[in-house]
Amino acid sequence: MTTSATREFDTVLVANRGEIARRIIRTLQTMGIRSVAVYSDADADAPHVREADDAVRIGPAPVAESYLDIDAVIAAARATGAQAIHPGYGFLSESVGLAEACAESGVVFIGPPIDALQIMGDKAKARDHVVRSGVPVVPGFDARGLSDAEIAEEADAVGYPLLVKPSAGGGGKGMEVVETPAGLSAALASARRVALSAFGDDSLILERLIRRPRHIEVQVFGDTHGTVLALGERECTLQRRHQKVIEEAPSAGIPDTTRDRLLEAATQAAASVSYVGAGTVEFLIDADAPDQVFFIEMNTRLQVEHPVTEEVTGLDLVALQIAVAAGGRLDSAPTVRGHAVEARVYAESPERGFLPSTGRILLFDPPQGVRVDAAVETGSEVTGFYDPMIAKVIAFADDRSTALRRLDEALGRTIVLGVDTNIAFLRLLCRDERVRAGDLDTGLIETLLPLDDEPPSPTMLMAASRAVSHVDDALGEARRARRAGQVWESLTGHDRREVWFLTDRGEVICAPGTDGPRSRAAVATDVDGDVWVSEDGRTVHLRPLDRRARMLQRLQAREQRETESGPEARAPMPGSVVAVHVRDGDVVTAGTPLISIEAMKMEHPVLAPHDGTVHLTVAVGDQVRRDQQVAHMTTEEN
Repeated sequence: MTTSATREFDTVLVANRGEIARRIIRTLQTMGIRSVAVYSDADADAPHVREADDAVRIGPAPVAESYLDIDAVIAAARATGAQAIHPGYGFLSESVGLAEACAESGVVFIGPPIDALQIMGDKAKARDHVVRSGVPVVPGFDARGLSDAEIAEEADAVGYPLLVKPSAGGGGKGMEVVETPAGLSAALASARRVALSAFGDDSLILERLIRRPRHIEVQVFGDTHGTVLALGERECTLQRRHQKVIEEAPSAGIPDTTRDRLLEAATQAAASVSYVGAGTVEFLIDADAPDQVFFIEMNTRLQVEHPVTEEVTGLDLVALQIAVAAGGRLDSAPTVRGHAVEARVYAESPERGFLPSTGRILLFDPPQGVRVDAAVETGSEVTGFYDPMIAKVIAFADDRSTALRRLDEALGRTIVLGVDTNIAFLRLLCRDERVRAGDLDTGLIETLLPLDDEPPSPTMLMAASRAVSHVDDALGEARRARRAGQVWESLTGHDRREVWFLTDRGEVICAPGTDGPRSRAAVATDVDGDVWVSEDGRTVHLRPLDRRARMLQRLQAREQRETESGPEARAPMPGSVVAVHVRDGDVVTAGTPLISIEAMKMEHPVLAPHDGTVHLTVAVGDQVRRDQQVAHMTTEEN
């Protein structure tokens, strides 16, 4: 799709981590280009570090001190002789500062020109720019420089419901839906905190919320010779909290006239800023009136979901980025064939409100027969410092229904033990009648919530029983084996036909004996002796209990039933306290937000469990563990 480049790179630094760093490194190796990885202290043993030809430490775990440190990235490029830097997506991928630093250092930034970044990398500027070019946009306004009172006036003029979102960045981070004027102030504060933490910029824009939107994006590519092409569209409508979950190419049955309008508008928007490299122009379509198209933003980078476009076009978009950055010329857009669907596997618990999960990956076994872009492998550590996406599973077929079926089957063969995942939920989406019919809108996932936390299946319990009884072989370390053996003896005494476990939802269950038929479930035991079991894409976490532990659990359960709610407010997941909404000693009602915890770039409020006086036990900046007490409530009766 390109002619020969006007220059060549022999070394490229990848300024990112996780699956996108591994993805870029693979292409560099295929092209015969030396790859350089960068890493934080938390990623010293990460797969992308080992797979690169060279690797440079750039700082401690927090992103502001490592992956967002432009000086450290440039220093790494200089030290390794890299002629170019590929930023991947997220982090510094849309950073004007990095592009400018590259220009000053004589290093090629594999991305668009600085002018394009300045205009399209800021949602507010991009909105104003495309309006002047005649591209339709959703009614709204730029809140930069406005006081909260002035924002409230503008919001009233646009009308509710509204969507508050950061001007910088993407990925749905910091977005807040405001239904009425009463909720505006809190939404602004939360969006600013997340935007400042994730992007270093707390500027906001507000837009009218379309009730049944479909999110369609167009992959565009430009070269340094003035050519801009559209490589087809992607359906990104299946979202949760404005974060894409399942994407596909092409879209699920939009009219041809609408598709033509999308491709034309996207090409026009990219050409208006002399765009170079990979970019995505994003639109909203009203599901009830698909002829209405609204520009929402342009992502001046590669996208997480780029594999589905690669599958239907036969292109390597990373190779194309490198070729264009080296002066290659685009000719014509490829023909789109077949259908591809991608599912994002996250370390999170859908049954607990999609709270992120952290821990060591005891076993990662990806499915065969489909494409898998993974950030982890067996032994990897999932921390709270970075995005919770751990893999992408991509299925291709001649038609959409077959692609969805293949994706569902592949997810059923995907094994991740050691952290909670959303795999079972992804399978639920693949099988949903509306999804299969293409009747999509961005609120579809919310209609499936809340999710039931199903008990382990008999075969899962059988596998867990065997893991406990054969823990010596399963762990292979004397210290762990001694502890596990003690647990087994105290669990069962002279009867080795029953094992008792505690589930994550606090239930004590009895597993069957170990003499039944072999289970096909995958099983692993962690350092604490807890058992993780996976079957058909579903994972459960079980804690073995001895007699004394069972008795204590029953007493605690009885006490909990006797009181409507306990006095303690606890952290729902590990993270950092980013806001305290009340003062110590305040009298509040049940459901009042007490603090906000940030984990994996998402904010989660902790609410008062009942009416009473608040006694805080944490402060802003504190790191908290899952289930750690962050406050307790007292009443006059106490």
